[in-house]
Amino acid sequence: MKNFSLSILCLSISAVAGTAVAGQSADPQMAHLNIPGFEAAPATAKVIFESPKNHDVVTKKFKVKFGVSGMKLHPAGELNPGTGHHHLIIDGDSVPAGQTVPADATHIHFGKGQTETEIELAPGPHKLTLQFANGAHLSYGPTMATTIDIIVK
Repeated sequence: MKNFSLSILCLSISAVAGTAVAGQSADPQMAHLNIPGFEAAPATAKVIFESPKNHDVVTKKFKVKFGVSGMKLHPAGELNPGTGHHHLIIDGDSVPAGQTVPADATHIHFGKGQTETEIELAPGPHKLTLQFANGAHLSYGPTMATTIDIIVK
């Protein structure tokens, strides 16, 4: 009976210790994802709005510039670790990790690796969310997203 209990204990420890395998993330929040080719963003990586800034007042037609640190920009279509491209979400929320960023009027894809665009919005308050995703448009989740609020006059 001691050997049986010891075997169960060893198997339990092995199962817990072995959660970070090739192609999966060691990040506990990403451990549930078992998507081939999907890897979590490094903990130090982030995306930023270079312009506009949070609470800026802008004209109807304005330029949006965005950047990334801790990862490299790479066009969509290829899965390369540590790379991705931007998505601008207008009046929407970040996309959960491992989910495909939708392609619609709210989610603008920059699959060629672009870092700026010009958009036109109706007057009033708007929320802009910058979301980074891998080459297959799988979101890196809220850790690789940032949101600002702007007012269009």
